[in-house]
Formats: sequence, C-alpha cells, structure tokens
Amino acid sequence: MNRLTTSRGEFDLTRFPEDPRDPLRAWDAADEYLLRHLDGVDGEPTDLSGTVVVLGDRWGALVTAIADHRPVQITDSFLGQEGTRANLKRNGVAADTVRLRTTGDAPPDRIDVLLIRVPKSLALLEDQLHRLAPHVHAGTVVVGAGMVTEIHTSTSKLFERILGPTRTSLAAKKARLIFCSPDPRLSRSANPWPRSYALPTGIGAVSGLTVTNHAGIFCADRLDVGTRFFLQNLPPRRGREHVVDLGCGNGVVGLAAALTDSGAKVTFIDESYQALASAEATFRANVDAGTKAEFMAADGMSGVPAGTVDLVLNNPPFHTHRATTDATAWRMFNGSRAALRRGGELWVIGNRHLGYHVKLRRLFGNCEVAASDPRFVVLRAVKR
Repeated sequence: MNRLTTSRGEFDLTRFPEDPRDPLRAWDAADEYLLRHLDGVDGEPTDLSGTVVVLGDRWGALVTAIADHRPVQITDSFLGQEGTRANLKRNGVAADTVRLRTTGDAPPDRIDVLLIRVPKSLALLEDQLHRLAPHVHAGTVVVGAGMVTEIHTSTSKLFERILGPTRTSLAAKKARLIFCSPDPRLSRSANPWPRSYALPTGIGAVSGLTVTNHAGIFCADRLDVGTRFFLQNLPPRRGREHVVDLGCGNGVVGLAAALTDSGAKVTFIDESYQALASAEATFRANVDAGTKAEFMAADGMSGVPAGTVDLVLNNPPFHTHRATTDATAWRMFNGSRAALRRGGELWVIGNRHLGYHVKLRRLFGNCEVAASDPRFVVLRAVKR
C-alpha cells in the first residue's frame, strides 16, 4: 500500500491483484505531473466541469484523484479496471462515480477533457486516438502524460496527425506532458486497425489460416517465433472436453486446439480486451458456427471452476507494463493446477532462461520437456 499525496488530498493506492511483496507503486511521476498540471500548480487549473475521459489509467490513480468530476475511464486492461474498482472503494468513492469502459466500448458522444496515459504500444494509441477523435471538439482540452522513455517524436506525430497541433512540456522527474489542440477541420486517414494476415504453413492445424489482430497485440503483422514453435509442438488429439488458451493473445493457439480436438470447448482467457477481441475475430473466421468457445477477461484462471479443465495451453508474460516479473506466470501456474482435473495437463512455452521448470516441479511434483530449441522450451506438467 502506498499513499499518493496531491493538492486534492491523499489517496491510498495499490496495484491489482494486491500483493504486499510487490515493491511497485500504483502510480508514477507521469501521473503526479498530470495531476499537478490539472490543479494549476504551474499555471491556471484545468476546467473539469464537462465530460472528462481518462484513457489508459494504469491502476486508477488518476480517476481516483479526480473522482469528484465523475470521469470516464477507458482501459484495455482487466487488471487495471479491477485495480481501479479496488482503489475507488479503498478511498471511499462510490462505485458509480467513475464510469468504467474498455477500449472496445463506445466512447461518450462529447468529450470536453481528454487525459491520456501514453501506452507502451504506439499502435494502441493510434487506434484509440482514431476512435476518440470524432468525439472531441475545438475546445476539448487534450493532455497526454508519460515517462520520457515512453514519449517519442512518433508519439507527438500521432497526436498531431489524428487530433491536431501538438507540443510537449519540459521534463520533470523523468516525466513529460503532451498538449494537443484538436482541429475539427483536420483530414485524417481511416483507422488501420484491426489488421489481418495469413499464417505460414508448417504449423499444424492453423497453417494458412487468417488471423485478426486488434491494436496493441504483440506481433500484430506476423506470427512470433515463440508461438510458431508452440504451434509446432502442441499435444496430440485425445478427445478432450475442455481446453483453455491462457493468455491467449490473438487466439491462434486456442484455435489450433479447437481444430485438433473438434469436440472440445475452448476457453480463451486474457487480461487485455484487445486480445480477446482479436481471439474472437480469429476464431469466428476459421471455425464452424457451432464450435463451442468462451472468451473471458480475467486474472489468469480466476474465473474457471476448479477441476473442470483437461488441458491448459500457456505462454505466460514475464513483464507487466515496464517491470520484469514472474508474478503473473506464478499466478497462472497456480490457477491452472486448481482448474485442471486429475490427469489434466498444463503445457507452457517460455524462453529457456526463465526456468519455469523449477516452479512447475515445485507446484505439480513433475515436469518434463516436451520440445526445445536453442531459445525456447515447451514444458508439460500433469496434475496427479
């Protein structure tokens, strides 16, 4: 638990899921810089009396601090949205004070103040600026915020190309602000997202099929080498009833499982709403309408009943935002073990140096190498 101190008050904030061992805060210097600017510390305070939209608020620090203005939060992260709910409750803010929306939801018809935490993905920023542009007007206040490592010339050019004239602030505590003046007369190109591409051959059941990627998905224009290796080494068909593609991304691994085990229900799980939209679009384009599938935004396997799954396929992330950590992988492995039936299997792909086999042996009591190359390893653990 950490306390954010602002001119508006002090707020107890934490990341989600809450972990007392997590040394990272639920905000950073960019959030502080933006809040100081809104409060007029270096000039006039920003008028927040109209419709305020906050895009990409990592854990709800921004909307918690300005909750009395009833902002709309738009996020691609299920974890971020749950963190926002928890932080609002922790600070005594009524649940309906902040309107929570995802990147796939329709934005408010009119936006008077648009606050943007610059995302790691430039593609996601491009997509969201295109989606929000029709809803801003000449008088809309647009302020972006990020650490200096997150804001580049290409970032400013996106604001300028899609919304209007843009300038940046001086850096403060390694953070920077972006100021944009929307120009309703600006002629902008069509939103290039989502995009599609054909999968290569030689990767099993999904060879040559079409993948749909919404903005922000890893490797949006090609199949990444890790997923390619996983697809080449998936478990054989065994008449399974329930398969989970955990951390599904664009869903190609779950799609391969659905095509291989044609009678199985496949549950696609990710914490990114953009990923789930990609997975569903990819799945619907390549399977019969009657094929059973579920698409779930969740913290790992938290939404899957215990003892109901035959196979979990997992390519766990080893970072959250810009922090490297194995905490997410550990939650995924624990959740998978709980969700698996006895005899059910967890198949994991990862870089060799991550040492996932140690964690899996500790948790399952067994772990074997199903496939490996100089860079990647596919591991199989069985629930006894």
